[in-house]
Amino acid sequence: MTDNIYDYIPWGLEPEEPPVSESPRTGRMIDNTTRPERVLMVAVAQGEMDETERSLSELAELIRTAGGETVGSVVQAREKIHPGTYVGTGKLEEVADAVTALDVDTVICDDELSPAQYNNLSDALAAKVMDRTMLILDIFAARARTAEGKIQVELAQLRYRSARLIGLGKSLSRLGGGIGTRGPGEKKLEMDRRLIGKRISVLKKDLEEVRRHRDLIRGRRREGGVRVAAIVGYTNAGKSTLLNRLTDAGVLEEDALFATLDPTTRSLTLPGGNEILLTDTVGFIHKLPHHLIEAFRSTLEEAASADLILHVVDASNPEMAHQMAVVYDTLDELGAGGKTVYTLFNKTDRLEDTDKSDDIHLTDRRAEKCWRISARTGRGLDELMKGLEDYLLSGQILFEGLIPYAKGGLTARIRSEGTLMAESYEAEGIFVKAMLPAPLYGQITAELER
Repeated sequence: MTDNIYDYIPWGLEPEEPPVSESPRTGRMIDNTTRPERVLMVAVAQGEMDETERSLSELAELIRTAGGETVGSVVQAREKIHPGTYVGTGKLEEVADAVTALDVDTVICDDELSPAQYNNLSDALAAKVMDRTMLILDIFAARARTAEGKIQVELAQLRYRSARLIGLGKSLSRLGGGIGTRGPGEKKLEMDRRLIGKRISVLKKDLEEVRRHRDLIRGRRREGGVRVAAIVGYTNAGKSTLLNRLTDAGVLEEDALFATLDPTTRSLTLPGGNEILLTDTVGFIHKLPHHLIEAFRSTLEEAASADLILHVVDASNPEMAHQMAVVYDTLDELGAGGKTVYTLFNKTDRLEDTDKSDDIHLTDRRAEKCWRISARTGRGLDELMKGLEDYLLSGQILFEGLIPYAKGGLTARIRSEGTLMAESYEAEGIFVKAMLPAPLYGQITAELER
């Protein structure tokens, strides 16, 4: 055990004294603030210490987003996590000492805890115990605004909790004294499992309805020839800021993890008059809980069903390469790994030396094209719009022909689904020159040959 509890606490300075005021009745000083929850982080380093420090830095940011205050951290280097107490028994004593010395309210472990680990840590520590997954679920619960988002969060929370229901002895039994109370009764543990199971069934049915609705919308988009670009990226990379800048979507922008949770789709009209739909998706993160991926699959599938992936990267973040790898791993898990990707290196205005920022090497081998942009200032967005225009025109076929007035409805389809370049009314019909998607070109020519 270390002699100085502060030897393993590198997380910032001591908090400032809260503002106080004098009571007009008693003359005593009164604290006018609510103290944020004081959190101690605990982690097991099974590999490189740099990886653990990176994960803890992100965990501290998650804690800040949830409204807590990180007051310290305890890290143990082990070949594998202790199956019963997460950290070893000796290190657990250090954690208990830190809880007392730092007046800790909550201990948050950087990995997902098993039911036994959670139970043993709760018994050994005089503080609330959580893990990274519980923290992320709590943030998601606070951020969900739409009915769909709330259903997805509740389903993820219930699935997580149902796997961690553990008996607490006689206190969870419905036994009592007197007439009518004899017999084994129903243990509270069993009752909780049954109620949670019923609620999960209801939520799964609701989500299935959401999936059917989304599939219907996607089908209508495909029939209409509308192209869709999914905006994906690590959390707080600037996806919502980009969507707002391009489409005036009015999505919440905040310098925090998971500032926006519910997906938003908006139409973007490009300089040549073509339209493309942009869909903002939930941000990805290291150690994204499996329960969230399952619950949010209908939302995350927007990326898998999109025609194009716009991968937004925070170019000012020193962990940029790691974050890009996490995004691609998640896309592969969702079945969107084979999509065309355009990578947007965002926040270039934050680079230390903006005059020489063009000399900084920014590349993505998995992307077909890359742009340097700043969603906040608008830098590079004109070039991005031109690139999206070129994407829509790629794979299209030039159509020049006369459409009889009796088949004038074809002209309306060309206007809505293609790029109309010229149109003139002749005696025999309407002369049209346009760029058409290959499927539409085939349908138009086949109809004219009849």
